Parts: sequence; C-alpha cells; structure tokens
Amino acid sequence: MEAEATSHGQAMPLTPLPLFMLLYSLIYSFAYTKIFNTWRAKQRLEASSCAMSLVHGTPAVLMSLYAISTSSSKDISGFASRNTVFESFALDHSIAYFSMDIIHYIAFIPEEVLFIAHHVATLFVLATCRYAVLHGAYGLLNILAVAEITSMCQNVWTLAGLKRDDDGDPEATKVHTSMSPFFYVFYTVTRGFVAPWLVCKMMRFFLAGGGNGVIPKWSWMAWMLTTSAGIMVSWLWVSNLWIVFFKEISKQKQKKV
Repeated sequence: MEAEATSHGQAMPLTPLPLFMLLYSLIYSFAYTKIFNTWRAKQRLEASSCAMSLVHGTPAVLMSLYAISTSSSKDISGFASRNTVFESFALDHSIAYFSMDIIHYIAFIPEEVLFIAHHVATLFVLATCRYAVLHGAYGLLNILAVAEITSMCQNVWTLAGLKRDDDGDPEATKVHTSMSPFFYVFYTVTRGFVAPWLVCKMMRFFLAGGGNGVIPKWSWMAWMLTTSAGIMVSWLWVSNLWIVFFKEISKQKQKKV
C-alpha cells in the first residue's frame, strides 16, 4: 500500500476510513431493509443504529486493548507518544462509526440534539488526534475502551426495549427488565468512576507539561473538555435511568400493599 505524507514529514499507510465508512453504511442498510424491516418506523431506525453500534463496540474495545498492550509506552508518557499504525487504524474504525451514526441522527432523528452533540464532540477528539495532532492516541484509546466496554450490553438492552415498544413482545419486555439493574451498575462503574479516573490522569499529565512540544495546548485542552463533558452527559443519563428504576420499584411495592 502506498503511503501518504504527514505534517511531520513522515509517511503512514493510507487511511482505511473510506472502507470503514462503507462497511457501516452496509451494516445500517442491511439492518434496516432485512433485519428490522417489519418494525415500526421509529423503532426500525433506532434499531438499525443499534446494529452499527453492536458491530462497533466490542471490536473497538479489542482494537484499543491490543493497541495499548503493544505500545512501546507502558506508562503515562504514552499520553504524548506518536500514534502507531495500529492506533491510527483503531481510530479510523471509530471515526467511521461515529460519522455514520451522526448522519443517521441528523437525517432521521434531528431532535436528539444532546446525543448528536455528544457524537460530534467524540468525533472531533478522535479525528484531531488521528489527522491533525498525530499523537496522543494511547490515552484516548484507553478512554475509548472503557466507554465502549458497555456497548454490547447497552445495545442488547436497547434493542429489547425497542422491541417491547414496537409490539409489546413479552420476551423482549422480560429481557429489558431483567437486564436493567446489571446494565445500570455496569454503566455507572465504567462511566462514573473508571472513565473520570483516566481523564484525571491525562489532565494531570498535560497540566504538568507532559505534552509540551508534541501535543498543542489547544488540542489537549479541547480533548479534556469534550471528554469531561461527555462523562457528565453520561452521568445525567444513567442517573435518570436510576431514578425511573427506583420509582418503578416503589410503585410495585405500593401495589402489593
């Protein structure tokens, strides 16, 4: 494969981003036309988005973990290390997914402003790391792995909820209800504790000048701001789920009395 020149005068493999974009467009189209073709319009669209997310999540975690484990930097110094070929590959994979999902939401569910904003912010972080800064993927892939590790659980839970809403399927209702406590705990631990811990580690590193001369100040400040905002949105989302969950338990107890 031919190489493209970077702003640092070095060469890197041509980006697989167009192929990943094509892959996710095919996954979305197949899910929409074949898998969920009997569902009602709203649930069909959201389920097709979930299909892309299912295909993205676990591979993104595995790619990130492999990139981290094979990195020459095994400590915080990796937060400013140059992106390796495989780290760039992993970034392209996620950039393609978030790009296609943003297109889906803007085209069909534009009222989900907060969700779109979250995706756009994530895309900005990944794309600037991959194509502008060319450094820092090690730390961002750590955060990505934590963020996506709940993906399979979340998407199965979401699909069960969509199926329940689509036709009142009792099995889907049972799956959604039984999964809720486990998913909420899993999501709370990863997004509420592990992700903030990683972001704090990165922020201390950059504030101490660890990225000086390698990662521009504007970029790491933007990365920290957007990831912190994303975590806060996740907190609000899961907190609302917990509130609804405990309200339902309270209602059930009152009915028994």
